[in-house]
Amino acid sequence: MNSNIPVIVEQKIVETLEKNYMPYAMSVIISRAIPEIDGFKPSHRKLLYTMYKMGLLTGNRTKSANVVGQTMKLNPHGDMAIYETLVRLTRGNNALLHPFVDSKGNFGKQYSRDMRFAAPRYTEVKLDKFCEEIFRDIDKNSVDFVDNYDGTMKEPTLLPTTFPNILVNANQGIAVGMASNICSFNLQEVCEATARYIEDETVDIVQYLKAPDFSNGGQLIYNEKEIREIYETGRGSFKLRAKYRYDKENSCIEIYEIPYTTTAEAIIDATVDLVKSGKIKEIVDVRDETDLNGLKITLDIRKSADPEALMNKLFKLTPLQDSFSCNFNILINGKPRVMGVKEIMGEWTLFRIGCIKRQLQFDINKKSEKLHLLLGLSKILLDIDKAVKIIRDTEQDIDVIPNLMEGFGIDQAQAEFIAEIKLRNLNKEYVLNRVAEVETLKQEIADLKATHSDEGKIKQIIIKQLQEVAKKFGQPRRTEIINEEQIEEITHEHLIEDYNLRLILTEQNYLKKVPLTSLRTNPEQKLKDDDRIIQEIDTHNKADLLLFSDKQTVYKLKIYELADAKASSLGDYLPNILELEPDEKIIHLVATDDYSGWLIFAFENGKVAKVELKSYATKTNRKKLANAYSDLSRPVRMLHITADLELVAISSIDKVLIFDTANINPKTTRTTQGVQVMKGKKGSYLREIKLLEEVAFQDLDYYRTKNIPAVGCYLREEDQIQKQAALLLDLEEPPQDLS
Repeated sequence: MNSNIPVIVEQKIVETLEKNYMPYAMSVIISRAIPEIDGFKPSHRKLLYTMYKMGLLTGNRTKSANVVGQTMKLNPHGDMAIYETLVRLTRGNNALLHPFVDSKGNFGKQYSRDMRFAAPRYTEVKLDKFCEEIFRDIDKNSVDFVDNYDGTMKEPTLLPTTFPNILVNANQGIAVGMASNICSFNLQEVCEATARYIEDETVDIVQYLKAPDFSNGGQLIYNEKEIREIYETGRGSFKLRAKYRYDKENSCIEIYEIPYTTTAEAIIDATVDLVKSGKIKEIVDVRDETDLNGLKITLDIRKSADPEALMNKLFKLTPLQDSFSCNFNILINGKPRVMGVKEIMGEWTLFRIGCIKRQLQFDINKKSEKLHLLLGLSKILLDIDKAVKIIRDTEQDIDVIPNLMEGFGIDQAQAEFIAEIKLRNLNKEYVLNRVAEVETLKQEIADLKATHSDEGKIKQIIIKQLQEVAKKFGQPRRTEIINEEQIEEITHEHLIEDYNLRLILTEQNYLKKVPLTSLRTNPEQKLKDDDRIIQEIDTHNKADLLLFSDKQTVYKLKIYELADAKASSLGDYLPNILELEPDEKIIHLVATDDYSGWLIFAFENGKVAKVELKSYATKTNRKKLANAYSDLSRPVRMLHITADLELVAISSIDKVLIFDTANINPKTTRTTQGVQVMKGKKGSYLREIKLLEEVAFQDLDYYRTKNIPAVGCYLREEDQIQKQAALLLDLEEPPQDLS
């Protein structure tokens, strides 16, 4: 049999996962990536405890390399992994609201992707004074200690922080199948909110813990619903944005605080890409001017640019505005739990109560031991000479303790204590002074036991410590809170360039959007041979456009959706853009910003309708509205007016009537028939409607009427001459319908 043939052994996938993968996954979750109730991951805790044991809480700074080397006794990882952990905890890196490590040298910056920290042999560190609060009473058995990885040292499983550090400093971790992302809060606010919670668990936390606070500063866009959701569930997100100032003299914008979730380089790269792609034309130059004074990104802008509008664009298109996604996943007794802020405070309070109880028990034990020894000492007070005689008469050293125990009726510990007293102290005064401490010790032990058994008193101790921490180390908020109502919502429309333009509609359904700057250089419009212009309107790129067809339909477009055209082009063919019916034509355009004013519809039957333009506004982005106007008679003319004016009605038999639109009541119903303005005579019909400035009648009052409907007056002979002249002019230049 060939021994080189591989042997295939079948394995059940579930068993393999349980045996090989699950231990790894659990190790990452429990021992690496997820923080615990003291606010630290194991790597942080091991590093800080090492520095504490090195005497760096009160001593001078030492080289970072020294700290890294010592930490390896507790943390079985490479030196660079440990040093990177140290870097984030330093004051120089600016990642934490309250750094744990006082540093000297270059530790990079949290807000910079490319600013690298110096090697550990160059930098120096010590524990910040703030660390007094995370190590307080750690030597009084306030937390459990376990063996390190090789069993040569002991290390704490948690640190007895006197405040909810888990909420004060930002923490992020990615485990296997789960992650944690905890934002930081202001220390004063956390201490105040926790104290109020301990006093009353039903308290409204939002009143005291206003919102997250970050070392980078910036602005937090406050939405109470979002914040409450985060506080209650431990999940949710909120928006952060940069702070900037405008230097009008130098025409530049200086960005000096950015969101915690991004870097200066990411912002600069995104801005440069926008400028190169032509999406933003107001920026001339982008510079990173970060120095020893702190972060500064400078944008040189054109003098004509609106800095506020420009920043709104950048907030939308770059990481200058970013979201922080919260996931308050914390290890509680070795099990990961996603908790709201109150629940975290509750768990921390239980943890802290346990720490204080253990510390009190430690003090009780120490004082009880001392009391026990002093009680033994008091027994020799009656006969010091007897004690001296017992020791002097004892032949062997090993018999001193048993003889003292027998002579005075004391135990071994008391006998050891008496035997160790120096010869010079075997006087009545010394013994009396020591024995006098007995009553004091008894009272102290009683008080400690009373506190130990009364959770209310322990909570008062916690509250007092919280107040002391807030007073000693509290700082004003760095991240400014701005209400969502103060922020202009940045939509796609804000990013559209606005400029003046002219829309040109032709008889054969072509529409041209020509920027006015282009018209100055080439005013001559190109049309098809058998085509003519039926309407021209001047508007701007961000206006809404209504296109009325001869099928009583109105189509709606944003003008910026149309491509710019040159005078030398034919423009857009509307049947393709609007999907018109085969025989449908667009006969009128209306451009508007706010749908103010009225539409005047004049029909062949002599009726005129006055419809409010807002009747065509819709809450949704509907592109097509049927029943745009009445279909009972053919429309002669449509006009968009914003104020009442006089119009000239001319019938098929040259009857003329000048009337005021104020006499026509406006309607909101789009299909209204309107009111009778011109009465028909001998089968006549309304032929045309003109503006006053489009006619040159010698006596306008002759044709005016105060009341409608009216028949009108025949066109005078002298006005007939004017009419003929106008017709000759029409042959040279097609008429333009003004709106």
